[in-house]
Amino acid sequence: MGRLDGKVIILTAAAQGIGQAAALAFAREGAKVIATDINESKLQELEKYPGIQTRVLDVTKKKQIDQFANEVERLDVLFNVAGVCLDSPGWRAVE
Repeated sequence: MGRLDGKVIILTAAAQGIGQAAALAFAREGAKVIATDINESKLQELEKYPGIQTRVLDVTKKKQIDQFANEVERLDVLFNVAGVCLDSPGWRAVE
């Protein structure tokens, strides 16, 4: 038994780096992990691990967030790894 057995955890920016490491650690501890990211190809690499589901999600798009939130039946932990640099070219506020 893991320390997170029965817990449902959603992570943003889970396809690589800190997000990916956290998704793998949470799954190893028994959590059901819903890993989200905008990078579908990198995200698919997580699908081979037990306990991890993936979902392409752009956290800067309110419509996508609302749709995703309506589909989630239960949530114990939300780990928001995604960040937005306000000075990035092409960045604009969520509508």
